[in-house]
Amino acid sequence: MEQKNNRYVHLARVVVEADTPIAIGTGREDIVTDAPVVRDVNGLPYIPATSLTGVIRHALGIGKEDKNVVFGYHDKNGGQGSRLILTDAVMIGKEGKAIDGICNKLNEDFYSHYIEKNVRQHVRITDKGVADTEGYGKFDNEVVYKGTRFVFEMELLSDDPEVEDFENSLKQLYDETFRIGSGTRCGYGKLKVVWCERVTLDLMDAKDLKAYLKKSSSLSSSWEFKNSKAFGEDNTPACNGWTKYKLKLEPLDFFLFGSGMGDEDADNTPMTDIMVEWNEKGEPSFSTQKTLIPATSVKGALAHRTAYHFNKRKGIFAENLKSKEERNKYVGGCNDAVQALFGASVDDVPNKRGKRGNVILSDVILQGVETKVFHHNKIDYFTGGTIDGALFQEKSIWGKGKSFELEIWVDNKALADEDVMWAFEQSLRDLCEGLLPLGGVTGRGNGVFGGERGNGVFGGKLYKNGELWNR
Repeated sequence: MEQKNNRYVHLARVVVEADTPIAIGTGREDIVTDAPVVRDVNGLPYIPATSLTGVIRHALGIGKEDKNVVFGYHDKNGGQGSRLILTDAVMIGKEGKAIDGICNKLNEDFYSHYIEKNVRQHVRITDKGVADTEGYGKFDNEVVYKGTRFVFEMELLSDDPEVEDFENSLKQLYDETFRIGSGTRCGYGKLKVVWCERVTLDLMDAKDLKAYLKKSSSLSSSWEFKNSKAFGEDNTPACNGWTKYKLKLEPLDFFLFGSGMGDEDADNTPMTDIMVEWNEKGEPSFSTQKTLIPATSVKGALAHRTAYHFNKRKGIFAENLKSKEERNKYVGGCNDAVQALFGASVDDVPNKRGKRGNVILSDVILQGVETKVFHHNKIDYFTGGTIDGALFQEKSIWGKGKSFELEIWVDNKALADEDVMWAFEQSLRDLCEGLLPLGGVTGRGNGVFGGERGNGVFGGKLYKNGELWNR
């Protein structure tokens, strides 16, 4: 192994914000949720250094077999340890400072939101559009609130004052497709860089050496390198290898993404969430409840409609499928287009090896919308009359006039097949033109999205790589 003098040390401190909820799991379940997030000694969420290192290394395209001297490697001849050192990303607390160590203020209201678990409910939907009752149809997971901020540091020892790998590692944090944790294909894991400073110190220089030795290892201490430079958004990568679709939509009228719970007004209420908001002084606070359009609901609808269009283009129709094996091959998660775009679980593929999806979506949060409670009676199918005691209520969202943008990133490898790309883009077209309703109670007219394109024409706008897509 080649020895280096390591005359220079490259340092960076980075503050990131959860631009979507994030879920870095423990790999275990507890009595509250199937997938709790990792927590520090205070019971507050944090991002392990191993998670950061792994996703940065993957984003740089460094495989397990690559002999990379920065991230280290191992082979039959021994290998080399990593020269890039990352700290855990600890949470920034109520006062705008990192909580690195024991915190004695956990009884305050701000921290109580993190001590109590924020759990998301999920139901697996079959190809028939109903809940999966034979498998593991119901599951949940804990997430960290959108807007939560973390701080961490990166350090690299080198014999070169300019190290491209260090710069490239920081650049990956600005990539719009950079995701961390689990559920990255279900709307979780997007980070936004709020602040980043970097400095290179010459350990042969007395002042730089003194500054390096004086530096505290605590992330709660201030960054005091006078000659450090800001590392800004001008370093954002071009996201080569991905196609970006952007949909500008507006609800026709009512929609409902159900929370699975009721309140004092209705038995079925819309899904909402709170988020962390930061003021100009860098102090956080929790918002009021905001209406949530979960990425998982959009993803599921697009996957099923993509399977339909793919089968239609291939001339695959139900009456021609004789056996159960043939039917399973072309519906749901077994469809070739669905597997290429959205991945597959181990139960959906013959070799029992799951595939990660190639489509990235994010949750959408709407503000300033109104709700309306609808009252329903259950009807006796025999008499046509109402059933005593079967009155129930649904609280829907009135979204007309509240436009929003939905961004979807797709790996170009998944779009290499022209039939797959055609089926997916036809599904996006259906969504824009109100032909693909989203959410619950769509059979009663809810969940139609589109918008006014002008001249009384209904339909949202769809952009592909920044250009309006001519449908």
